[in-house]
Amino acid sequence: MHSETAPLRDLVLVGHGMVGQRFLEAFFERPRPGWRVTVLAEETRPAYDRVHLTSWFSGTTEDELSLCPPEFLAEHGIDLRLGEPATAVDRERRTLTTAAGRTIRYDALVLATGSYPFVPPVPGHDAGGCHVYRTLDDLAAIKAEAARARTGAVVGGGLLGLEAAGALRAAGLDTHVVEFAPRLMALQVDEAGGLLLRRKIEELGVTVHTGAGTEAITTGPDGRVRSMVLSDGTALDVDLVVFSAGVRPRDQLARACGLPVGARGGIVVDTACRTEDPHIWAIGECAQAADGRVYGLVAPGYAMAEAAARQIAEGEGEFGGGDTSTKLKLLGVDVASFGDAHGTTDGALDVVYANSRAGVYKKLVVGADGRLLGGVLVGDTDDYATLRPLLAGAPLSVPPERLLLPAQAGAGPAPLPDEAIVCSCHNVGKAAIRQAVADGHASVPEVKKCTRAGTGCGSCEKLLGTIVAGELAARGVAAARGLCEHFTHTRAELYEIIRVKGITEFSRLLDEHGSGEGCQICKPVVASILAGLAGGHILDGEQAALQDTNDHFLANLQRGGSYSVVPRVPGGEITPEGLITIGEIARDFGLYTKITGGQRIDMFGARVDDLPRIWRRLVDAGFESGHAYGKALRTVKSCVGETWCRYGVQDSVGLAIELELRYRGLRSPHKIKAAVSGCARECAEAQSKDFGVIATAEGWNLYVGGNGGMTPRHADLLATGLDRPTLIRTIDRFLMFYIRTADRLERTAPWVARLDGGLDHLRDVLMNDSLGICDDLDDLMRRHTAAYEDEWAATLADPDRLRRFVSFVNAPGVPDPAVRFTPERGQIRPVTVAGPRLEVRV
Repeated sequence: MHSETAPLRDLVLVGHGMVGQRFLEAFFERPRPGWRVTVLAEETRPAYDRVHLTSWFSGTTEDELSLCPPEFLAEHGIDLRLGEPATAVDRERRTLTTAAGRTIRYDALVLATGSYPFVPPVPGHDAGGCHVYRTLDDLAAIKAEAARARTGAVVGGGLLGLEAAGALRAAGLDTHVVEFAPRLMALQVDEAGGLLLRRKIEELGVTVHTGAGTEAITTGPDGRVRSMVLSDGTALDVDLVVFSAGVRPRDQLARACGLPVGARGGIVVDTACRTEDPHIWAIGECAQAADGRVYGLVAPGYAMAEAAARQIAEGEGEFGGGDTSTKLKLLGVDVASFGDAHGTTDGALDVVYANSRAGVYKKLVVGADGRLLGGVLVGDTDDYATLRPLLAGAPLSVPPERLLLPAQAGAGPAPLPDEAIVCSCHNVGKAAIRQAVADGHASVPEVKKCTRAGTGCGSCEKLLGTIVAGELAARGVAAARGLCEHFTHTRAELYEIIRVKGITEFSRLLDEHGSGEGCQICKPVVASILAGLAGGHILDGEQAALQDTNDHFLANLQRGGSYSVVPRVPGGEITPEGLITIGEIARDFGLYTKITGGQRIDMFGARVDDLPRIWRRLVDAGFESGHAYGKALRTVKSCVGETWCRYGVQDSVGLAIELELRYRGLRSPHKIKAAVSGCARECAEAQSKDFGVIATAEGWNLYVGGNGGMTPRHADLLATGLDRPTLIRTIDRFLMFYIRTADRLERTAPWVARLDGGLDHLRDVLMNDSLGICDDLDDLMRRHTAAYEDEWAATLADPDRLRRFVSFVNAPGVPDPAVRFTPERGQIRPVTVAGPRLEVRV
């Protein structure tokens, strides 16, 4: 046991990527009072999520990608030195030298230096316009380059290469992929799977060159890329090249200090992840594991991090090999590979299901003893979460072909043994999940928090939910379906009850279908449904008492007790007079102004007493409520389209304005964001919205179910080449179907993902009327557009509604003295008061 007078031991971690951060988390799962921890990071930002790196192009911020909360470092006293990599190791003295010239001693040294991109040494590889695809800085450079480029080429057709190709295509570039192997993703998929993957990617407009290498890159007089010459003689006119031809272990520190490295790179470690030196460990992509492999995926890296952390802290923990299973969406194509995907095991047999019309290919590799050894899934990866945990378990209990057939053809899941690994990112087995439920964790979020299952890449979440639900049912515990303790019905069921029975009051709904008095969960939900179906102003009668804080004052409550004012700016288009009005109001009321990502202007720092006076001036100038305070349509973002942009092919601004005015005030389970791009360059980022529209020469392409935020999701392509009336009718139905059937606070992204039948079912409902409800959906939208009124204009016209806008009911006109501001950068900011931070749930 560590004594109070014993000297601290120094632990130094070199590298702060995903694996390095996981090492720190595993090390500090228990208090470590005897250790002083220093982290040397080459990048200037803390660890971030490289698995979802490409989502940065669709609007995910650096903060959202970050894996290292500042409070984590402070809580554990970790000294993180950004932009200060280690340059040398003195094993005899047990010291490190950093790029800043500092010397740091260590008792334990962990190398987590990762890998570097391999750039083929072809002529011109270092010309202007050539990039690698590895870090956020790399992506920023590519984005800046793509803005002035027309054609891009990606060297490498593996996982990262196809993600890079997707980014170039989304930026509007003609895109080529050059892969030396005879097929794309050669390590993960077999020949048949590779052929289907190529076909589906080429259908998206990407040109694929396989079996060809890059011979040379030629440049123009300015030294920048002009063309690429391939080994088969093909010449490509390109002005941007991204190298994604694999990675190599960053083992230079180990080489320089005499530690053994593998023949093809990688610091040699044993099953404890310890090097030849008993004081030095190596984890992640820089290490050659005890099985002789260098693992380039996050799940094995996490497992190595956990093993090394346990070894250093407790003298136990091993890593003998890792799971290389992969599931991802590349250019909109679902691909998964697991286990012995190529059937190299002696006696292995292939079981194949292929449907070229539907674009689906599935293969299972089964051993002679009936055990599942591996598989490949292209076009449909829904079964991945169930199949992968069956690897190397007992012989399959059902014929393998049943596991591949579509559900209507008699397929069914095989029983999952307790020893099966459900979450490969954190090595969580089914037994651990069952135990968590037995210990009283009665929901998926509780089990995720307890076990970490489902908090990595997320591919196991569906299976995790199935296991939790099964365990609860087996224990006689009914998984809670109801909205809250006062209603046993779901939000979707309450919507139908209110619609069919014509209910207009919360009290009646509670009397007839609920119990108790209601709560902060059910009241705002029912208020939203009533606002959409029953009409009437949300601040009238019983409705007013149901609203949360923001809706209560038709404004967003901000830090310090003030409110924000957000007028609607449809499509982001605003006149000079409108800008002047907003500027004068902000000046006269001393408000902080900021242009938002949704292409409108927010004004912060309004006192509740001032809201009516501010809005009087805005309404008189022709502005309406932007509904930033409600679960409703926020904005329809747009680029300038064909009117001004030389690349535009349709009037994106006009369509965005029409859509925003059509759906303004539409109350929904969660906020709705949308965008319209005037060409494939996608400047409005439509593919990261709840619904997004992209113009083509043939019409409009409609994407649905995307979002940014904490859990970004790329939108799915629902329909292509639509004329304007068909497009608007389809969006109408999409929104109303979502409003009718989604759960409380469920964005369109998870709603689309959980629909039975997925996108195909959604398409059938909206465009083929497979459920026979399209007339109802159309009618609901007609009722909405006919009944719309601006909430702030209606409030200003009613003295009774205006009476609520006071800080103190018993002292109207007296401002709240606690709302205070201080100058900053020529504007104001709230004065922060020390005290506990409120937990905010969104």
